[in-house]
Amino acid sequence: MKTFTDTTKREWTLTLNLGVAMAVKEKLNVDLLQPEAGDPPLLTRLGTDEMLLGEVICEMLQSQFEKHDMTAEDVRNSFDGETLLAAQKAFYEELIDFFRSRGRTDRAKAVAKQAEMIDAAVSAVDARLDDLDVNRAIHGAMSGDSPEALESEAPNSEN
Repeated sequence: MKTFTDTTKREWTLTLNLGVAMAVKEKLNVDLLQPEAGDPPLLTRLGTDEMLLGEVICEMLQSQFEKHDMTAEDVRNSFDGETLLAAQKAFYEELIDFFRSRGRTDRAKAVAKQAEMIDAAVSAVDARLDDLDVNRAIHGAMSGDSPEALESEAPNSEN
């Protein structure tokens, strides 16, 4: 069981077990027990589709709504970016723990790698955006030059 808090400091616990997995599959047609299935694979979809991830997490929390005297809409409205990030981390950790305890180390490793890939992708995009010369890009767009052409003309270019 992994916990996180929402914007109003309510604590939520994510638990993956057969009952939760079946409820998620029945409600959302998402099979958490086969993270490699689909095209793209479920792990990729969960890592790139924040709405889907949010829906899955909310469904996993369904049994706690009454305890917190909340509706699904209340829960969604209490999940800002920071909360969704904390919930995402708890979600991946819970999946990893579930698959390890189930003896499916292959799936546990796949989930862990997906989490690593998300972090690496965010870092790579951040770095690329930090290096972006906005004035040069605008000049290139207005002159019809492609960003690649501008890069090849740039001083100290490796091309």
